[in-house]
Amino acid sequence: MAKIAVKKVAKKVVAKKVIKKVTKKVAAPKAKVVAVKKAVKKVAPVKTAKFVAHSSKLKEGMKAPDFKGLNQDGKEFGLADYKGKKVILYFYPKDNTPGCTAEACSLQDNMNTLKKEGYEVVGVSADDVKSHKKFADKFKLSFNLLADTDHKAMKAYDVWGTKMFMGRIFDGIIRTTFIIDEKGTIKHIIRAVDTKDHANQIRNL
Repeated sequence: MAKIAVKKVAKKVVAKKVIKKVTKKVAAPKAKVVAVKKAVKKVAPVKTAKFVAHSSKLKEGMKAPDFKGLNQDGKEFGLADYKGKKVILYFYPKDNTPGCTAEACSLQDNMNTLKKEGYEVVGVSADDVKSHKKFADKFKLSFNLLADTDHKAMKAYDVWGTKMFMGRIFDGIIRTTFIIDEKGTIKHIIRAVDTKDHANQIRNL
């Protein structure tokens, strides 16, 4: 009887050891899952960088950089020709495009009023003289369009840089208007240009 009792006790001890081993093996994966979750929490989420369009470093109150080049008729002119007058110097991407056409026509349609208020208008893009001529003739533009094919004026006014259009990021002309006073000082800079009503946007400054 004593031998039977000892055997039973031995079996119980073995059974407990087996249960402990099995329990440890089953519990192990849970520990790993917890460790993985903690590791995931420590990893910071990836943030998508917000696109920031280039803008001119020139500021209001600064001296307006000089510019010189050919207009739509192939005649040379520059900022010095407007000494003593207020100048609306606007940079636009391209001739005969919807936004640029609306902007030019807004200024032309209000030319008499702008002239009475002492303004002269100069448009600038990278298009050549031939392109400017077609554009000016088509929409009867009476003001000078500077053919800035070498980007000298754009670089002087710091309006060439990274931009985004319809989700595409590329380098180009940043649509910007500089209002220059009679002393050649930058009075206002318009970066958010209202192409359809640009003349009144300027007059309401």
